[in-house]
Amino acid sequence: MSGQSPPRGAYGVGLVQMTPTPDARENLDRAIHLVREAAAGGAAVVCLPELFRTRYFCQSEDAETFNLAESIPGPSTQALGEVARQKKLTVIVPLFEKRAPGLYHNSAAVVGMDGEIIGIYRKMHIPDDPGYYEKFYFTPGDLGFLSFDTPVGRIGTLICWAQWYPEAARLTALRGAGILFYPTAIGWHPRDKATHGAQQRDAWMTVQRGHAIANGVYVAAVNRAGLEKPDPKGAGIEFWGGTFLSDPFGVVIASAKTDGEEVVIGQVDPARIEEVRRGWPFLRDRRIDAYSGIDKRFIDNE
Repeated sequence: MSGQSPPRGAYGVGLVQMTPTPDARENLDRAIHLVREAAAGGAAVVCLPELFRTRYFCQSEDAETFNLAESIPGPSTQALGEVARQKKLTVIVPLFEKRAPGLYHNSAAVVGMDGEIIGIYRKMHIPDDPGYYEKFYFTPGDLGFLSFDTPVGRIGTLICWAQWYPEAARLTALRGAGILFYPTAIGWHPRDKATHGAQQRDAWMTVQRGHAIANGVYVAAVNRAGLEKPDPKGAGIEFWGGTFLSDPFGVVIASAKTDGEEVVIGQVDPARIEEVRRGWPFLRDRRIDAYSGIDKRFIDNE
């Protein structure tokens, strides 16, 4: 990471929507193929979905699952780093990170064009809901909200649950990121789809488009797709796909289908960021002298 870079020209981003299998090696091989496909489509930055090497194992609590974790750097960053080097890409590699014995994170490694790791984001917001028992597996991130300098400009990466938090988007944008990537694993409990499914998915898209508008940045949400049932007796989760790219005015300029694998290619233009921020100068008009309560869990009436 370094200081603020000067604006650069428009560039392509590749958003890889995957349907992982139970085989981690197969998932890595498939990811390599899809990253290459994104490169062929003109992408300079490619993002994979959250925990792409495995099915979403947080549907249950099982200590044996910790055996799936890997180090950073490690096998996945090495393999995808070689692709990044060959294709002159930046690749966002979301992983189940083993940092030390008994210490694990849900992380995203940003791998640069030379195949080396530019930086790491560790998931800050850790959910604990039915079918999303992430607090059992993941220690909350301790690196904060970051942006990373790449050959095409500054980018930020957050992970999934952070999609609902304006503070995370704001702090990452304030560090100069022109696009926020959200590697994701989100879907429906099958029993809820008929009654609440449309509203849930609409809320997911709306809040992220809101982050784009409020911060004058591009937002890319990169989801998995398909029904995953690690426990044959359980209902599983139907991941709703719908990977998309929003421009700084909240316009969805590229999107994926709701099921199956797909590589979405979209264009990020720093000139569009400048245009939108000139017309809607939200960063200019922030009252940074008046936000002291934002660091409180809740402000009791006095």
